[in-house]
Amino acid sequence: MPFRIEVALRPGYRDAAGEGVKAAIKDNLSISADNVRTIKVYTVNASLSEDEKKAVASGPFSDVVVQEYSLDRPLAANFDWMIEVGFRPGVTDNEGKTGREAIEDRLGRKLKPDESVHTSMQYLLNGKINHIQAIRISKELLGNELIERFNIISKDEWDGKVEPYVPLVKDAHKPHVGEINLDVSDKELQDISRKGILALSLEEMRRIRDYFKEPAILDARRKVGLSDKPTDVELESLAQTWSEHCKHKIFNASIDYYEDGKKETIDSLFKTYIQGSTSEIAKKADWLVSVFKDNAGVIKFTNDHNIAFKVETHNSPSALDPYGGAITGIVGVDRDPSGTGMGSKIIAHTDVLCFASPNYTGRLPPRIFHPKRIMEGVVRGIKDGGNKNGIPTINGAILFDDRYGGKPLVYCGSIGIMPAIVNGKPSEDKKADAGDLIVMAGGRIGKDGIHGATFSSEELHEGSPATAVQIGDPITQKKMLDMLLEARDMGLYRCITDNGAGGLSSSVGETAESSGGCEMHLEKAPLKYHGLDPWEILLSEAQERMTLAVPPENIDAFMALCKRRGVEATVLGKFTGTGKFHVLYDGKTVAYLDMDFLHHGLPKMSLTAKWAAPKYKDPELPVEGLTGALMTLLSDLNIASKEWVIRQYDHEVQGGSVIKPLTGRDNDGPGDAGVIRPLLDRMTGLAVANGINPFYGDIDTYHMTANSIDEAIRNIIAVGGSLKQIALLDNFCWCDPIYDPEKTPDGEYKLAQLVRANKALYDYTTAYGTPCISGKDSMKNDYKLKGEDGKEYKISIPPTVLFSAAGVIPDVRKCVTMDAKMPGDVVFAVGKTKDELGGSRFYAMLGAVGTNVPKVDAAANKRTYEALSKAINAGLVASCHDCSDGGLAVALAETAFAGGLGMDIDLLRVPSERLNRDAQVLFSESAGRFVVTVAPENEKAFRQAMEGVDCESIGTVRQDDRFLVRGLKSIRIIDTITGAMKESWQYPLRW
Repeated sequence: MPFRIEVALRPGYRDAAGEGVKAAIKDNLSISADNVRTIKVYTVNASLSEDEKKAVASGPFSDVVVQEYSLDRPLAANFDWMIEVGFRPGVTDNEGKTGREAIEDRLGRKLKPDESVHTSMQYLLNGKINHIQAIRISKELLGNELIERFNIISKDEWDGKVEPYVPLVKDAHKPHVGEINLDVSDKELQDISRKGILALSLEEMRRIRDYFKEPAILDARRKVGLSDKPTDVELESLAQTWSEHCKHKIFNASIDYYEDGKKETIDSLFKTYIQGSTSEIAKKADWLVSVFKDNAGVIKFTNDHNIAFKVETHNSPSALDPYGGAITGIVGVDRDPSGTGMGSKIIAHTDVLCFASPNYTGRLPPRIFHPKRIMEGVVRGIKDGGNKNGIPTINGAILFDDRYGGKPLVYCGSIGIMPAIVNGKPSEDKKADAGDLIVMAGGRIGKDGIHGATFSSEELHEGSPATAVQIGDPITQKKMLDMLLEARDMGLYRCITDNGAGGLSSSVGETAESSGGCEMHLEKAPLKYHGLDPWEILLSEAQERMTLAVPPENIDAFMALCKRRGVEATVLGKFTGTGKFHVLYDGKTVAYLDMDFLHHGLPKMSLTAKWAAPKYKDPELPVEGLTGALMTLLSDLNIASKEWVIRQYDHEVQGGSVIKPLTGRDNDGPGDAGVIRPLLDRMTGLAVANGINPFYGDIDTYHMTANSIDEAIRNIIAVGGSLKQIALLDNFCWCDPIYDPEKTPDGEYKLAQLVRANKALYDYTTAYGTPCISGKDSMKNDYKLKGEDGKEYKISIPPTVLFSAAGVIPDVRKCVTMDAKMPGDVVFAVGKTKDELGGSRFYAMLGAVGTNVPKVDAAANKRTYEALSKAINAGLVASCHDCSDGGLAVALAETAFAGGLGMDIDLLRVPSERLNRDAQVLFSESAGRFVVTVAPENEKAFRQAMEGVDCESIGTVRQDDRFLVRGLKSIRIIDTITGAMKESWQYPLRW
């Protein structure tokens, strides 16, 4: 029989968790609570004796010094409202899983497979709070009704009446396999796709219907006991494999692109521009190891080690469950480098996040949390996913725009290191052979993550499924990944990949391409709970799982290693050469698909894109009040310090961090790139940076993309990297670009924006010689809802592309940081400033977009970057900081206050192009520019090193904290102190 263990703090001990909730109730909901106390509840569904119950309650579940416990007796008392929050049935409960293991350790025996532990938390609230407010506190602060359930009890209800615990009942659902009749009308086909969350178009549904009418297919199906109707297992497998998330249908479509009356037909954006540019660069770059063919891109790091790098997005799940979505994003992307080639060790994280303003006061769509809560949940999820796995977060960014209110963007990046040779073979090579065993290792399968791939391939809406959200368990994954590195080095497996989008359907289906087929038995798969249908077992994206191809002769050694390391592993079948994706359940065939049709039967999309440049006006530039303008810009959420977030992430673990996210005299200045030294016996390092600016895309996504590439590269150059070896990753997040007269009337324009972004990608990656080695696209970042008039409309993100950069640093001892170092150092402006304020933070402050978006001059910038790299390598540079958001003024201010020193600056000496306004020189965001400080004794050599590029001294670093700027008329236009600038920069997000 189930029983409850309740654990509370003894009288006199401070309840820090309760105090935090009390503060959050006031800060986030403007509701006052006099007091909040917490009680932890463990519901144990296991047959234990009374002595065993006491042993468990007094042992692993409570601390006898500071806590008291009870068995089947409530500890709650003296409250006005009691709110209990626990997971819904079927949702992953990591703490409950750990509790089960703790019971087994305490009792010295294993629990039965159907015995379990479930956790919940009671919050005891005191104060003048009404029922409506209690509900708000529950749903808007204490839990997420998508994955959690609430029990709200008032004092009056509690007095004299104890609510009995109603245990989670075993799922009485009997697994079954359904058949779907596709011989129906077009409307019914569309309904099948919509109701099943298949995200398949009418043409795709027709293609599947026709496949099941082919005589040869029908004959083969009858031989394995199947009818002419597809099973739900088959239809779900096809939907997953053909999803936008997995097949990148828009990027591989045939597109007719119209601009200025001219038509151009593009056969696949990916092959033409992304893969095309990398193929062109690869003719000269001998350091590319594996690109666009595995879970992550691989480059040469040293003669004996390679680097694997991947960045994913987890936008839709993070919108519905910010914590669960983000932690799944970060632990999920870790499995990409881990499953690349023969496997790599994760050495670093990079995260870029886009939210609506945390100060947002407008109307929220149904089921969407306030942006501040989304931000806090995402940050906490990434923190838990990275810190608990022992992986440093060395780089990132946070952007704010209210257009991300319908769906935040959560870019999670993971970097791994792998030996160049593993057991005598190149580590990037892997292949499953017919006869190899299909082995699933790691976590168990549950309902979480079902329809994750197809759910992410359509817009978010009020009815989006709860089951699509996954919840990661970093501890389980850490044990698994460590074990797999041992297995790799022991040569126990032949191929490895992660269970990401589509679960076993994807991992086994894709691996089986190399062998030529598979035979998988789903009843053997370990489940978190009973009652899953076969298609759910196959499609679940429940986390912490990897799929391996293990030769039969190695299976005993592999399973023994798993047992020693506490990692669950199961043989699910074998890889074959039959050409079939063959899935069985309890001995009966439930899916029998041609491998070729599964992976290559998808019909190609044909789309139309039409470009017409939008028109905006440029605002009048202020002549006075520029000190105040600078202070306001420093407080812009997109410029202000993100220290509140950064300090929650561990960037020191593993001991290889060289340049941290925050730097300077007080370690609170904004670093340009993170630098790590993953091999502690040598000085070779890796610089990691990013470039992203969706605001330029409001004018032209071509220049948005060019600037994002340039910024990512510029950040690598700023710390001491060079163009000799910089790899890029592209991550496109777009609003729906498929034209529909009712749903997406501007689809042709949005698709044209995507085309222009890809054109820029090709032009600038080839110009700089910086290839894309991996990437990802997320194409349905819209939230569909009904307005008060009953009409449907969308909240769409601005087109957003992130470029992540990784640059090899031969000697990290030569790296520089962005903070001014010494009084008397000479301040240089490197690069030319132009009248390019369109899309800038300064224009945004004035309420404008503008027209003169920064245009990247790759030829001039390349010369600048090569010269500056040599100067830094020669030891001539004291500090270097790139100019980006806020322009030269913000870069100078950040350099000064990060070093705790003042500056004396003269704008007349800034290299510029026909500028006659101080605001233009101060706040233009022209690309390719840096603020550099140089010791006086190095000034001559630095000037010689920079000969032939735009570079001029514009002032000096002061001994005191005065920050002074003289304008183009030699009149002082800015007069402040570094402490005031720093305070303006730090306070907006000082939570």
